[in-house]
Amino acid sequence: MKSITLQNVIPETLANHRLDVALSQLFPDYSRSQIQHWIKDGSVLVDSKIIQKPRHTVLTGQNIQIDVELPEQTECKAQAIPLNIIYEDESLIVINKPVGLVVHPGAGNPDSTLVNALLHYAPELSLVPRAGVIHRLDKDTSGLLVIARTLSVHNRLIKDMQTRKIHREYRAIVQGRMISGGTVNLPMARHPTNRLKMAVVHSGKEAVTHYRVLERFAEHTLLNVQLETGRTHQIRVHLAHIKYPIVGDATYARQRQFPKLSEGAQNALRKFNHQALHAYRLALTHPITKEPIEWIAPIPDDMEKLLNILRL
Repeated sequence: MKSITLQNVIPETLANHRLDVALSQLFPDYSRSQIQHWIKDGSVLVDSKIIQKPRHTVLTGQNIQIDVELPEQTECKAQAIPLNIIYEDESLIVINKPVGLVVHPGAGNPDSTLVNALLHYAPELSLVPRAGVIHRLDKDTSGLLVIARTLSVHNRLIKDMQTRKIHREYRAIVQGRMISGGTVNLPMARHPTNRLKMAVVHSGKEAVTHYRVLERFAEHTLLNVQLETGRTHQIRVHLAHIKYPIVGDATYARQRQFPKLSEGAQNALRKFNHQALHAYRLALTHPITKEPIEWIAPIPDDMEKLLNILRL
């Protein structure tokens, strides 16, 4: 735990505002929900008096003091795991995650994750939620992830993600020859009987996936996929639901025979041991410079090799 004291004075521009609103402006490194929690917890003093109502109206010149203990946001240990960093500055780190690397520690994966690697590379990330990870990729999905290096950048990027200002574009190889692109707008939630899977559930949360045909093969299709929302397994579930599951997806795709393909191509498909899904492009507005910025990570070698076989 780290004890901190935050102090400031209410300026004229924030007079007659709610206390939680004013404090979120005065202390932008902390989210409004965090500040509301501190207020209700009795950690906020206004002119030396404890105020526990977020709706309390503040006045010009009032002295604000917040005394809190900040826990380190993760108990994960730092581990020297190689990272493929394609961009970094004082605010951001952008990673090209390989297949097989789990993002967050959890059941069955207590360490050797991306978070462990980040804490070794940038120890200051121990004070940022989830070590700065803004969004996640499945263990067997490769590609681009953005990491926030400070609390204020983390809060800004989370808001941008929620308001769909961060654009993510994927490449996917699917079973079946698609005629054209389209959009899947179907809500998702945990599978009603298998809690390890997600599913299209009409009472679930909104999930929107756009897809476009890039290349057709005898019995497969290469897609450009773009997300509007970021539900767990969203692309995998949506494409499987419309009967075009992702190649190599052991959870949502059944093994099939493809009579039009050579024995060599069928062997290559059987040996492809992870979903053929890659986070190819990431675009956002830089939280500090406010300039648009984007990155592209080429399709990994094993997916490219499979594409070349399918082209034959």
